[in-house]
Amino acid sequence: PLRAIDGFSLALIEDYQDKLDKTGRDYLARVRTGAQRMAALIDDLLQLSRITRSELEFKRVNLSLLAQNLINELRSGSQNRQVEAIIQPDMHITGDPLLLEVMLANLIGNAWKFTGQQDHAFIELGSCLQNGKITFFVRDNGTGFDIKYATKLFNAFQRLHGLDQFEGTGIGLATVQRIVNRHGGIVWAESELGKGATFYFSLPERIRTEQYTTQSKRVDRAEA
Repeated sequence: PLRAIDGFSLALIEDYQDKLDKTGRDYLARVRTGAQRMAALIDDLLQLSRITRSELEFKRVNLSLLAQNLINELRSGSQNRQVEAIIQPDMHITGDPLLLEVMLANLIGNAWKFTGQQDHAFIELGSCLQNGKITFFVRDNGTGFDIKYATKLFNAFQRLHGLDQFEGTGIGLATVQRIVNRHGGIVWAESELGKGATFYFSLPERIRTEQYTTQSKRVDRAEA
């Protein structure tokens, strides 16, 4: 039904634009925007539901390579942007490959979105030791948020920025938390309004901590 609404609205705009005034064309554009947003919201809700019910398949995952592929995809779709990617090499973790990709795609996608107004944007994926546990993080220098609202971040439909500022359905971070929780881990965020944000996640895993360094190495400084 949503595709029908969107498709027939487009047909009206294209085939009957000479019979529509500016107001009529604006109304149809709003109908299309609403239908497309609703479709995206339904897709995100379905994905959130599948994440809850799907069986986990644990494998070794190269987070560094996964992050680089995601950055490359974002760059190919936004060739006019200059974004520095800082990715610590050789970060591996055990988990469900598909769900970890969804989780990382949401975190990096958010970082990409919320750095859109920066002249020189950077996104960093790295790891550190906190309380003796390996913790991974995605950091950016974007818009950030007021830390007093941090408890609302991972609730579905919660948005800290208006749609007129940044697009989105408000499901992404809820999906991230669901994936991390299903792996038995934790996720949290730190930020200051106007000074970027850092999202941390830690999953239980029996590996040698000395494999990781506490500082990220800049292995990708190429700009789109």
